[in-house]
Amino acid sequence: MSKKMALLILGIIFCLCPACAVNPLTGEEELMFFSIDQDVEIGRKYAPEVENQMGDRIDNNDLQDYINTVGQQIARISHRPTLQYHFIALDHESVNALALPGGYIFVTKGLLEHLQTESQLASVLAHEIAHVVARDTINVISNEIGINILLSAAIIASDKAPPRDVMRVADVTRQILGLRYSRNDEHQADLGGLRYMVRAGYNPHGMIETMQMFEAQQTVRPIEFFSTHPSPENRIAYLTRKIQAKYYNLTGLKIGKEDYRSGVLQHLTNSSP
Repeated sequence: MSKKMALLILGIIFCLCPACAVNPLTGEEELMFFSIDQDVEIGRKYAPEVENQMGDRIDNNDLQDYINTVGQQIARISHRPTLQYHFIALDHESVNALALPGGYIFVTKGLLEHLQTESQLASVLAHEIAHVVARDTINVISNEIGINILLSAAIIASDKAPPRDVMRVADVTRQILGLRYSRNDEHQADLGGLRYMVRAGYNPHGMIETMQMFEAQQTVRPIEFFSTHPSPENRIAYLTRKIQAKYYNLTGLKIGKEDYRSGVLQHLTNSSP
């Protein structure tokens, strides 16, 4: 791509897209080069490549339906309920979960094997939904990934340039997957996810249990979740304080140990070689 063409496209982006957007989790304005519709298109473009790079989907429709049902239940009470969310379980041994812009959320087989209840799964999905709602991934792309990648993402998403003029989707995907959220992003996604899972009817202690599992796994070997989701030392502490202050008297919230066993763990056991 010529420098003149790159500057022209960048100018069009600046003219057509708002420079700031309000984060509904914080109420604060943040620098943003893309609209919500562009978030969705970028997510749609790169989701197949994420699957390709991370082992494709787990080949079990019942398991996929279960993950999607839990995710949709939480998504519809989020701040962006009109997005078309996609929840996908990947056949990958890493302990990880990730979100692309526009509502594409992935969890790995390695993570699913270490969870024990539906409320723990809900905590993971709610956390990733909060990243989508806050537009954290696209915000990091806008601010940190660099102008060339930013332009390539916009061009690929719009289908307005031949492949030879932009970086390959696979290369862009690797860059996006390597983005690291800030501690503030994680803090807000934790608290926003906690709010969402409780509103969806799940026991908030599922998030504490999941964080404890992550920390236990991290002591054995570095886990992939912490490579893109930094782990503040006080993470469990501030979640515990929030639960004690706001949710201590709630009753009848779902834990779902048996549901998770039959919806996920049983399928994973049956599909193991």
